[in-house]
Parts: sequence; C-alpha cells; structure tokens
Amino acid sequence: MILVDWQIEDRIRHGYIKVEPYDPGLIQPNSLDIRLGSHFVWYVPGDTVIDPYEKESVCSNVEEMVADSIVLRPGQFLLAETLEAIELPDDVVASIEGKSSIARLGIELHQTGGWIDAGFRGTITLEMCNVNSRPVRVYAGMPIGQLVFYRTDRAARPYNMKQDAKYMDQRQATLSRYHENARSA
Repeated sequence: MILVDWQIEDRIRHGYIKVEPYDPGLIQPNSLDIRLGSHFVWYVPGDTVIDPYEKESVCSNVEEMVADSIVLRPGQFLLAETLEAIELPDDVVASIEGKSSIARLGIELHQTGGWIDAGFRGTITLEMCNVNSRPVRVYAGMPIGQLVFYRTDRAARPYNMKQDAKYMDQRQATLSRYHENARSA
C-alpha cells in the first residue's frame, strides 16, 4: 500500500518515519519531496576502467565539491546527496522518483538505485545524469525528487540489522561499495 499525504504526515509527526530536516510543506498527495544537498562527486573523464570489485579503481580519478549549485554538462554523470536524512522502520520501504519538472530539463535522478529498504538510515545518494543537449544548473536546497512510501509486512532482517549494510548512516554522496561483496567464482 502506498502511503498518502495524511499517512506520511502522521508517521513523520509520530517519529515512525524520520526525516531531518523536515518541512511539512514538502508533502505531496502520494509522496514527500526531497531536496538536493550540497555535496557532489563525479568521475574525471578518461579511459581508465572502473572495476566494481577493485576499490582502488572505484575510488580513483574522482573529484568532489561542496557547493550551492553545480552545472551538469550534457552526458555528465554525478553523485549527489539529499538534504534530508531519513530513517525507515522495518515495515516501510521507499522508492525515489524524479520530479517531472526537473526531468523535463533532461535531468535523470537515479539510474537503477531508486529503492530504499526498510530499516535504512541516512541521506540518499542520487545518481544524476544530464541527457539534455544543453548544460543544466541545479541548486542545493531545491526540490529534486520525491519519496514514495510503501507499507509492507515487517522485514525479518531490515537493512539496519544486516551486517553487510554498506550504506547505513551515509551522510554524503557515496561512491559504490560493490567491492565489499564477495566475488563469486
């Protein structure tokens, strides 16, 4: 079941879903708008192969900055943080969707990482890409996407109880930690 506006507001007000900072004006009929944070990370263009099993290749040739705004060039991919940190209980999951007004500028908000598990706590790393033929500036603090909350049965092992929860309590745009997975033969 997708939570509607009054259910979202009620669960946040009672601390069942935690959002910090929280602005009730961001509640939509079926979602909660989230805002862009100020931390950005991107890969320097080049021919160096990124191997998801090799931490060094994942973490090298990257740049990062904290800024009030950033210009995404055509075809550019970058990671960004949400302004809001969230905490989900063991029976609510969320998906992140782009705002249509931002998508109409050519900005994709997430590539495939749009799912937030029950029990997750932290900021959300956005996987942003400009598919427009022109550069687009985005601003820290602007509503950039929306969280849709789904009520589920209680998870037997929510994200915050998993020993391999790689992104628990993240507080900035976070590079892939896929290299922490066991490599299968």
